[in-house]
Amino acid sequence: MSEEIKPNAVYTTEEAQNLLKISNSTIKRLLKKGLLKANKVGGQYRILGKELLRMLSPEIEQKAIKSYLDLKKKVVNTINKW
Repeated sequence: MSEEIKPNAVYTTEEAQNLLKISNSTIKRLLKKGLLKANKVGGQYRILGKELLRMLSPEIEQKAIKSYLDLKKKVVNTINKW
């Protein structure tokens, strides 16, 4: 049975590795290259669940970026009219 990734939960690298079903070296590589965002706490990485979900669903992130850019464009156009 697979565990649900909670967006606001904080995971260790080992927990993230198990959830994503990837090796230790792969998670280290993702962190080193900045492909997986994490914070270092006491010498260990902590990863937000939303980052793990982003890794699994990059198309969702693209939709969010598009929505943000569309909204930003509307705001800028409104401000420029003043």
